[in-house]
Amino acid sequence: MTQSPQPLRNTANPAPVQPHGSIRRTTSIDVSWLGGPETARKMHGRARDFIRNPDGAGQICAEAQMTAEVNIERTITEISAHPAPARLGELVGQRGGGHLRMVLAQVLPELSANGSPLYLILDDISGTSLVSSWAWSLWQPDAMDALRQAMPDGTMNKLLQDRAGICHGLQLGHSGMDPTRENFGENSADGKELRNPADPDGWHSFPEISGISMRRARRIDVWRDATSGLIHIDSAFQDSAPAPTGGRAALHEYRLSATVDAATLTLQSITPEPRVLPFHECPGAVANALKMAGTSLHDIRAKVLTDLRGTAGCTHLNDALRALGEVPMMLEKLPA
Repeated sequence: MTQSPQPLRNTANPAPVQPHGSIRRTTSIDVSWLGGPETARKMHGRARDFIRNPDGAGQICAEAQMTAEVNIERTITEISAHPAPARLGELVGQRGGGHLRMVLAQVLPELSANGSPLYLILDDISGTSLVSSWAWSLWQPDAMDALRQAMPDGTMNKLLQDRAGICHGLQLGHSGMDPTRENFGENSADGKELRNPADPDGWHSFPEISGISMRRARRIDVWRDATSGLIHIDSAFQDSAPAPTGGRAALHEYRLSATVDAATLTLQSITPEPRVLPFHECPGAVANALKMAGTSLHDIRAKVLTDLRGTAGCTHLNDALRALGEVPMMLEKLPA
C-alpha cells in the first residue's frame, strides 16, 4: 500500500531580528471561548508598526487594538476597537468570509486606503473565525463531534461541502477532502515561539489567556536597499495554538520574501516559502503565486482576488500576498 507524502512540518520561528533601517508591522488575533467549542469566541486583535533606526534605536509609530465576539456561525455579535472608526458598529451582524471583506471596503474604505494597522486585524477576522476551532482538536479529539452536534441540522455537512474547491489544497480527490480526516490536531507541527530573545522589541505584547486558545499572527518587515535601489520585504504568517505537551502547535505557516522597484512600487521578485501546511498537496499553490511578479503593490489586493481564486491559490498564501498592499503606506512612515 502506497503512503501519501507527508505535509510540511518545519517552522521558521523565531522571527528574525528586525533589520536596522526598517519598519516592521506585526498583527495578531488571539481567540478564546466563552465555554466549549460550540460557544461564542472572543477575539483579541493587536497591531503595531515599529521603526528600527539605522543606529539600532527603535520607536512605535502606530498601534491598534480590536475585540470582537463571534458566534458559532462566524457572525460578529459585538465589536470595539482603538482607534475606533465611526462606522465600526456596522460590522455587527456580518459573517466572516469574503463577504465581510466586501463590507469592510464599503463601510471602512479609509482603513485600507491609509494603510491603517487596524485594517489587517479586521481583515483577518474571516480567516481566523474559519480555522480557530482547530485548537480544540489538540486537546479534545472528539471536539469536532461536539461542535457538529451543536450546529443546526445539516450545517456541518454544508460546511464540508462548501470547502470543496475553495483553495488548491481542498480539491476533490485531495487528502484534505477525505471525510475520515477531521481531526486537524494530527496535522499540526511544532510552531515554536514567535519572539526572538535577541530582539525583545520585535513583537507587540500578546494578551494573557488561560485555557484553550488560538492565535493568527503576521509580520511584515520593509526596508530600502541603497545599493540596489530596491525595496526588500520579508514577511511571515502563522496559525498556532498552545499544545497539551507544552509550547505551541502550528497548523499553517508561510514565509514570504519579495523585492520591489522603488520608483514604480512594482514587484520585481517574489518567493513564497511554505513552512507548515495541513495537507501534502497545499504547496502546489506556490507556482501560481509566482505570477504576481510584475504587479504594482497598489493593485496586489485586487489581482490576488481575481487571478488566484479557488483552486488557483491557497487562502493563507493569498492573504499573505494581499497584505503586501500595506507596504506603500508603511514606506511613507520610514525615514528616507
